[in-house]
Amino acid sequence: MATIFTRIIHGEIPAYKVAEDDKYYAFLDINPLSVGHTLVVPKAEVDYIFDLDDEIYSGLWQFSKKVGKAVESVVSCKRIGLVVLGLEIPHAHIHIIPLNSESDIDFKKPRVELSSEAFVSLAEKINLAYLEL
Repeated sequence: MATIFTRIIHGEIPAYKVAEDDKYYAFLDINPLSVGHTLVVPKAEVDYIFDLDDEIYSGLWQFSKKVGKAVESVVSCKRIGLVVLGLEIPHAHIHIIPLNSESDIDFKKPRVELSSEAFVSLAEKINLAYLEL
């Protein structure tokens, strides 16, 4: 059975897409730690990030860097944090999280709530920034 991320990539489940190429897909986390929290996934469905082949693994980080720079240009923050957990969904992924303090990356803290209109607007702005890089 396909993971939720594969279903998002195939358009079976809606998402707020911020960037895509032939091998990778990035979309806003719908339960964000901060405004702009984005998930980056390879289109290849591989559970554990270290099981990705070297080309896909390296490309995932390159793609994440570009997406992170786009997020940073749109969302006011001091830094972009990157997190790889991979326990909750069996599909390798990187969290891109705008940070103003180290506590912004605490997955136990309450999540930020955004309207669907705010998600759409944010995704569009990040996508435009991504395309300009």
